Amino acid sequence: MHHASIRTADIFRAIAFYEQLGFTVEERFTTGYTLACWMTGLGGRIELVQIPEPHPAADAFGDEHYVGYYHLSFDLTQTTDDLPQWLDDLKHRSDVPLKILLEPTQQMIGDRVYEVTFIADADGLPLEFIRELGKE
Repeated sequence: MHHASIRTADIFRAIAFYEQLGFTVEERFTTGYTLACWMTGLGGRIELVQIPEPHPAADAFGDEHYVGYYHLSFDLTQTTDDLPQWLDDLKHRSDVPLKILLEPTQQMIGDRVYEVTFIADADGLPLEFIRELGKE
């Protein structure tokens, strides 16, 4: 996959948020009528596109009937040995309060055990952070 694109109400606020997660701006550009950039980090690339006169985003995490793209997921297995501590560290270095959608919890997915947490980005979009703990 080349990148995942995220529309944002305020590209500068979104850049600052994703920089706190470890992303860096790779390229700044315009899409004809608005500001955009590519950012790389956590093993992938995202594109941020500022939307003039934005409408609020749908509540993809809270609305169980929502249909469409749900969330981005980042594998932190090689990044941290402790997902709750990683999240706590992120809370403390964040300039704005983080919105935690799901506190770190363990989940069985197939034959593997994972630690999983969800937070909201600068525009309220859900982001998943996952860490493999091993096979059951």
